[in-house]
Amino acid sequence: MKILLHWALLGVALVGLTAHADPYQDTVDTFKSSPQVVHFFQSAYGYAIFPTIGKGGIGIGGAYGKGRVYRNGQMTGGATMTQLSIGFQLGGQAFSEIIFFENKRSFDDFTEGNFEFGAQASAVAITAGANAKIGTTGMAAGASGVSDKAGKQTAMYNAGVAVFTHAKGGLMYEAALSGQKFSYEPAN
Repeated sequence: MKILLHWALLGVALVGLTAHADPYQDTVDTFKSSPQVVHFFQSAYGYAIFPTIGKGGIGIGGAYGKGRVYRNGQMTGGATMTQLSIGFQLGGQAFSEIIFFENKRSFDDFTEGNFEFGAQASAVAITAGANAKIGTTGMAAGASGVSDKAGKQTAMYNAGVAVFTHAKGGLMYEAALSGQKFSYEPAN
């Protein structure tokens, strides 16, 4: 398990991170700059933001990231994301992730402490020049994407959540079965 954590941290190291006064606000600003995402900030019941998730692997991989959960613009607690994957994969990468909760029920499901995405969930990537669906994971939860008239990938809620990612750096080839698992701890 220790080696998996080292590979996940490699993804973070590849980014060449610089110190920011508030990485959470910087990440929110990045997502708000996307026309695909901005309306979710106005309509969502709440959201969880993960400024940097590091991921890496050779055959067996892992990912880890810390985040915060918000409701009405106020932080309600902290969250962690862990992921174990098995399959054909090689490399390391770092990315940001945001999960929007459509309603109180989906928010409560997440903040009850053990939320997990299975193999059928997906996220919409908002990296520059890429509007493609990528696999993440989901327990009957995830984002659905459909193309508009111009062929641009758009997103909508699926099972009460919508997920977006933003690549920060690294290179990883992956064809793996994986699942993201989240834990939540309320703010004091």
